[in-house]
Amino acid sequence: MGLMTIRPATDADWAQMFAIFQAVVATGTTYVFAPDMTSEDARPYWLTPGTSCWVADDDGQILGMYRMTANQRDLGSHVANASFMVDPHCQGRRIGETLARHCLEEARRAGFLAMQFNFVVSTNTGAVALWRKIGFEIVGTLPKAFRHRELGLVDAYVMYRFL
Repeated sequence: MGLMTIRPATDADWAQMFAIFQAVVATGTTYVFAPDMTSEDARPYWLTPGTSCWVADDDGQILGMYRMTANQRDLGSHVANASFMVDPHCQGRRIGETLARHCLEEARRAGFLAMQFNFVVSTNTGAVALWRKIGFEIVGTLPKAFRHRELGLVDAYVMYRFL
């Protein structure tokens, strides 16, 4: 293992990014995306103008990624939104936390005043714990808003923090 760096994603990263995307959404436990979503449909979510996308790179191997954009347009554009995915084979190495802390710094640098996560699945206890650890609060609960593959309908949280 080399030295992990966080850098802007490039078009050349997409194949590895999509492999992570597929592995994460295949579980049907954390993201609303269909497990059979195509590369062509998934790509604009990550790599599109107006969205900042970063990867955790370990000597050419993508370990995880995040995307950041304004949560809303115009009069709500001072609040950022972000999504994170880590290669399931790399869990437990603090990659998610490293990406999250990097994202908060990038959001501040970009002039955002706060960050909001619109849809954190309540049963995704690792994510909920991480977001709380770095200062996010649950500001709302969406009852039975997520169709969990194993548990059926579960709540989703709206989480928020000022930067």
